[in-house]
Amino acid sequence: MNAKTQDKIAKVCLWFIGFLLIAILAAFLGYMLYKGLPVLTPKFIFGMPSDMEAGGGVGPQLFNTIYILFLSMAFSVFIAIGAAIYLSEYAKDTALTRFIRLSTESLATVPSIVLGLFGMIVFVDFLGMGFSILGGALSLSLLNLPLLVRVTEEALQTVPQTYREASIALGATKWQTIRKVVLPEAMGGIITGIMLASGRAIGESAILIFTAGTTVSRHMADFDVFAGGETLAVHLWYVMGIGLVPDRVAIANGIGALLILVVLFINLIFIFAQRKLKSA
Repeated sequence: MNAKTQDKIAKVCLWFIGFLLIAILAAFLGYMLYKGLPVLTPKFIFGMPSDMEAGGGVGPQLFNTIYILFLSMAFSVFIAIGAAIYLSEYAKDTALTRFIRLSTESLATVPSIVLGLFGMIVFVDFLGMGFSILGGALSLSLLNLPLLVRVTEEALQTVPQTYREASIALGATKWQTIRKVVLPEAMGGIITGIMLASGRAIGESAILIFTAGTTVSRHMADFDVFAGGETLAVHLWYVMGIGLVPDRVAIANGIGALLILVVLFINLIFIFAQRKLKSA
């Protein structure tokens, strides 16, 4: 078999794998949206949940999902960017640096339920936060940190070294070079990391069951960080696991479709931000 034939076979196989992945994704999204979109009425999306009677909504859970996501990213993004800047721009290849990278990668492999138990021990019990939005957000930030640090460091390392040398040659300090040259150039990759971490955090349930709880405030938009922090993913688990409402299957289908739409909406926001940065 000559090289051209091998190249054609490889190309066909890769195209087939690509179309197969698209087909699997389309089938999954199509099925979930087909089952869930009829449930997504304004009453369901913005209404209050019901524990016993049919017809309840998921308004507080939707608010908590977005609120906890915002707080957890606010806690983790700045720490992750700072850590990535240190590892990429300042730290030398020493045993300490290798240990930090190993610790970060090891944290990424910890099961989420273990992080939930840690959050319950530290934030819920030891610090006395109880099952709250704040406890859930802080615990969820532990899940976000490893991915954000790794992706941000990779994005910083893709910036050509000549950019740094040119900036320093023009009289800029190292910090000015990082702040005005390196970070803007790497911002596209950093936003990608934030987008991936956000999508993972939205669908997380194990951590939040142990830290944010399975209850919500009776107010539609309660900004109290010590209020009950049940999210859409946790409510989906609760309804299908121990819920008593007669229409729990319909609620589960609606939550699944709503989660997909929320993730797609957030991804579109990040994609739009990336394009704005590239065109600026």
